[in-house]
Amino acid sequence: MATEKTLNDLFLDTLKDIYFAEKQILKALPKMARAAQSEEGKAGFLQHRDETQEQIARLEQVFELIGKPARGKTCEAIQGILAEGEEIMEEYKGTAALDAGLISSAQAVEHYEIARYGTLKSWAVQLGMNEAVTLLDATLQEEIATDQKLTALGEASANVKGTGGQSASAKGSIKRVS
Repeated sequence: MATEKTLNDLFLDTLKDIYFAEKQILKALPKMARAAQSEEGKAGFLQHRDETQEQIARLEQVFELIGKPARGKTCEAIQGILAEGEEIMEEYKGTAALDAGLISSAQAVEHYEIARYGTLKSWAVQLGMNEAVTLLDATLQEEIATDQKLTALGEASANVKGTGGQSASAKGSIKRVS
């Protein structure tokens, strides 16, 4: 009979998943920075690369706290999200819409990370892992802040540039849905 899996097992599996994901994201961010057309976008991706390195270090601390080696487990979700980002970089290279596409891809990554870190934090609370809660919450707050910065960047410039410089209301092409 198979051993019953516990929340501890699920916590460890999910920790391995996000560790793998963060390592993949770390590799993708310089590519996104090179592809970005705006200086603000380039700088943002490079800043997030530095932040991601710190987040990986925090994950390694969580592994240490639970007495397990820091090892990743293939995360097909992040591989798919990053593959979509690569596709956008290829298909929209040199176009006014590229930065809007890069922001969209980055936000898909952020939303995945927010979901994972939020879940891990909740489980760490349930499992009484107070030090892990603090580490996971620090990263969760950074991911939320990055998502908000990406939204602001898109709304302030990238989305407008992607439409040829006119807002949707000026073009009359999109009606606001209430």
